[in-house]
Amino acid sequence: MKERIAAALLSVAAMVAVVPAASASGHAELTNIRTGRHDGFERVVLDMNGLPSRSVSREANAVSNCASGRAVPMAGNEIVETTFFSAATYDGNFNRTYPGPRNFVPQGLANIKGIAITCDFESTLGIAVSYDDPDSRAEVFTLTNPDRVVIDIYS
Repeated sequence: MKERIAAALLSVAAMVAVVPAASASGHAELTNIRTGRHDGFERVVLDMNGLPSRSVSREANAVSNCASGRAVPMAGNEIVETTFFSAATYDGNFNRTYPGPRNFVPQGLANIKGIAITCDFESTLGIAVSYDDPDSRAEVFTLTNPDRVVIDIYS
C-alpha cells in the first residue's frame, strides 16, 4: 500500500507542468483554499493568481514549519505534503493574498482531516493535507482559467 502511494506521488511530481508565474509579484499567489467531496475521492483546491513554477510531493507521518522547525499538529493517519516553488500567500508588496486559516479541519469531508500551510518563506509555499485512510493515494495537478492547484485524495 505504501509503495502504491509513493509511486503515485512520484508520478504526480513528474506530471506537474512547469508554468511561469502569471502574477506581477514574480510568484504565484494563493488566494483561497476550497474543499469538496466526490464519489471515490475528496478534493482540495488552491485558488491562485498564477501557477507555481514546480512542485514536489512527499508522504509523511508528521510535518513541521519550514521556518521554525516546530511540529504542525494534524489529525489523521497519513499526510501528503507538497512544496510549491515560486508561490506564496502574499503579493510583491508583502500584502496577504490568502486571508484564511493556516491550519484547519475542513468541514463535510470523511477522509481528509486537516489542511495546513507548513511553509511560506521566500516564495516557497508548503501545503499539507492529512487523511485517515492509509490505503488512500494522492494526486496533485494544476488547472488554468482560472489558475488553481488541485490535491485529490482517492479512497
